[in-house]
Amino acid sequence: MINDLDSTLRVLLNQGLPPALADQVQVSFATPDDQFPPQSVMLPAIDFFLYDIRENLELRSNEVFLDYHSDGSVIRTPAPVRIDFSYLITAWPSESVQVPSEDEHHLLGEVMRVLLRYKHIPQNILQGELKVQEPSLPVISLQPGRLQSLGEFWQALGGKPKVALNLQVTLSVAAADAEKVELVTEKVIKIRMEQGVAS
Repeated sequence: MINDLDSTLRVLLNQGLPPALADQVQVSFATPDDQFPPQSVMLPAIDFFLYDIRENLELRSNEVFLDYHSDGSVIRTPAPVRIDFSYLITAWPSESVQVPSEDEHHLLGEVMRVLLRYKHIPQNILQGELKVQEPSLPVISLQPGRLQSLGEFWQALGGKPKVALNLQVTLSVAAADAEKVELVTEKVIKIRMEQGVAS
């Protein structure tokens, strides 16, 4: 599922950026440490670093869905668990540009413009098992980061502080399998007559 989410974000960015920019920029999911970019990543690059995964407790539901079939059977499916995936997005300009910070800000601005277009990831962009996600499409939003301190974060990674966007994507994850259940289709009342003993 996480690989499908990464692939979806890559497609979203490649289709949303201006064509000339999309052809130049590589999308990466590597850790942005002091060794970034790895040899496999060519600059300029946009890096989506997945740093946090947790259940969205505000969207927790005990609801159960019943699917009635023509043969009389019923399938019961518990509500899915909603999971928040948090990404730190950074821009890495080409080494050949004269003012790296300007190019970095330009790249981040274009990425932000793409992400702000959508509250839900469009169906035609979803990849893999996300195509059949229920009950709704993945929700995306630019949110305050879950990192306690960006300064400490960059220090822990051994890299220099960089401006970054925080992206949160909420997915539905099936936590339990659907099961077939038997419905009560008729009511049976049993009456027991007790004969009294006359004195």
